[in-house]
This record gives sequence, structure tokens and C-alpha cells, in this order.
Amino acid sequence: MKCEELLKTLNEYVDGNIDPTVCEHFEEHLAGCNPCQVVVDNIRKTITLYKEGEPYPMPEEFHDSLRATLRTRWNEKFGG
Repeated sequence: MKCEELLKTLNEYVDGNIDPTVCEHFEEHLAGCNPCQVVVDNIRKTITLYKEGEPYPMPEEFHDSLRATLRTRWNEKFGG
């Protein structure tokens, strides 16, 4: 299995809705491909955080920066 093939089947793999044969190829590829391991690990962590439903507090500096960026983009698109 190549990286492109893995990415095409990623959703089914994470959901557990994948043919066992394809799953074996998927796991063989993951065993030897660090970039794909990182992608799958990040998706698993994202799903876990989402399912736990706990808010993650943003640092005040990030919050202010995000708000300013969103306001600027809104004004550029819709005027302000």
C-alpha cells in the first residue's frame, strides 16, 4: 500500500469499517511510514478530544490574535 492509498481509506480505517485484508495492508504500511503514523495519530487524538467534549482553554494572546484576524478578514470581505 502507498501513502495515497492509505489516505483514501483513512476514514474507513478510523471508523473501523474496513475490509480486514485492507486493514492488514494499512497496518503494514503504518509500521514503516512515519508520516502516515503521524497523520493517523493526530486523527485519533482529535477524535478522542472531540468525544470527551471538554473545552480546551486558549491562551489569551491566541484568543486576541484570532479575534483580530477574524475581524480583519470579515471587514475585507464584507466591509466594515
